[in-house]
Amino acid sequence: MSTSYASKSLTVHLARGIVGFGLIAASIALAPVIGWASLVALPVGVLALRGCPTCWVAGLVQTLSRGRLERTCADGQCGVSRTGS
Repeated sequence: MSTSYASKSLTVHLARGIVGFGLIAASIALAPVIGWASLVALPVGVLALRGCPTCWVAGLVQTLSRGRLERTCADGQCGVSRTGS
């Protein structure tokens, strides 16, 4: 099982964020107008964010660093370094 939340491209990831955060905000903002029915958009927004806003931010960081950073472990110590350095 992969623990990566990264998307294939930054554009795709940002689009997921716009949809996810937009649906969450809309479900909360429309609650006084249309009542509990507005909360139907909430789980769809959370699904677009892959579980939670924190998961989306982690995926954004992974998407931005994909191919630029690599984790290395040697002699019992692990660290992150730039690729090619």
